[in-house]
Amino acid sequence: MARRSHRLFARWYPKAAASIEDRGLGEQRARLLAGLSGRVLEVGSGHGANFPHYPPAVTELVAVEPEAALRDLAREQADGLGLAATVLDGQAERLAFENDSFDAVVSTLVLCSVEDQDRALAEIHRVLKPGGRLVLLEHVGSENRNLRALEYLFDVVIWSHVMGGCHTSRGTGAALAAAGFDTAGLEPRRLPYLPYPLKASPHLAGEARKPA
Repeated sequence: MARRSHRLFARWYPKAAASIEDRGLGEQRARLLAGLSGRVLEVGSGHGANFPHYPPAVTELVAVEPEAALRDLAREQADGLGLAATVLDGQAERLAFENDSFDAVVSTLVLCSVEDQDRALAEIHRVLKPGGRLVLLEHVGSENRNLRALEYLFDVVIWSHVMGGCHTSRGTGAALAAAGFDTAGLEPRRLPYLPYPLKASPHLAGEARKPA
């Protein structure tokens, strides 16, 4: 499928995001990834912000990222850490992997920006082994209908255009359930160290499982 490029966002975002990692996002990533093991796929790996936090029990790490500048930075990050990660050009909506081939999939602040969230979740579900985990940290739209409408308008007018396709108004929790995931392992969070408006957004953190 055709993909809209966000090259300008890919150039400025990694440096802008560094301070957020130090203020708490890095610790959140470490807690999120601590229990991973086996063969893991990361979708939308960006510049490799998760790479320092993968535990030794992960025996194979494959990452897909559609932006060339971010892929290059992710490979540099992996090399600097001595991490054996394979970083590939790819989209969450079209994963070039066999069915039931990963023990876990990781998505952090990515499902807000994929062009077709339902298709991306269907692909993630497909490549996960039965009983496999989708480990995620995602901001989601408000449950208040009026606030959700304002978020949608904000996305359309400016936010999605300057923030790499990010949407503040997506109903990701419902989309996960509709895609066939067990969402009992997800918890609502607030992340006040993120920039406005994301620090005011509800988040989902934890794991959604593909039924065994």
